[in-house]
Amino acid sequence: MFAFGLFLSPIPTFRRIIRNGSTEMFSGLPYVYSLLNCLICLWYGTPLISPDNLLVTTVNTIGGVFQLVYITLFLVYAEKARKVRMLGLLLAVLGIFVIILVGSLQIDDSAMRRMFVGLLSCASLISMFASPLFIIKLVIRTKSVEFMPFYLSLSTFLMSISFFLYGLVSYDAFIYVPNGIGTVLGIVQLILYFYYKSSSSENCRQPLIVSYE
Repeated sequence: MFAFGLFLSPIPTFRRIIRNGSTEMFSGLPYVYSLLNCLICLWYGTPLISPDNLLVTTVNTIGGVFQLVYITLFLVYAEKARKVRMLGLLLAVLGIFVIILVGSLQIDDSAMRRMFVGLLSCASLISMFASPLFIIKLVIRTKSVEFMPFYLSLSTFLMSISFFLYGLVSYDAFIYVPNGIGTVLGIVQLILYFYYKSSSSENCRQPLIVSYE
């Protein structure tokens, strides 16, 4: 449920994109990174890699579908140059996933196969959770939370802590370690939000995802 809330959180952003007919200063990179993360974690949760982790596969399958929809919408409304760049990144992500999938199937030892995919999923999750560090830096510099949507930060925190507990219960370090880091970063974002909320303009525009391309 918390992951579903996280997947829905970009909807206000895309409502604005559709309404204005332009991606403006939005960046499509977070959705491409999230797609890669969902694909790797989806593969990790399958019985071929990690038994009894069907919940991980289910959640990341849904997440992957959402990211594909967001990427498609971004491509529809993006300028030609950014559209070409996004298509290139999308193809690269799909290519990387195919390499991981085929490469992991070449490992006969199931424990080694799980460790290989698990380490990749762990690295992918940590990099995804670390991406808001750019936003955190921006919030501290501008003393404004305009570019850090509250519901996105809250959803990230709730999903991270739920999967952190799930990983602890199932004794799966590849789940609880990255989500533990995500929980800490989520707490930091929420603290910053409430600390700088009073400094932000009451009439600010809809929060954006800043482009770092």
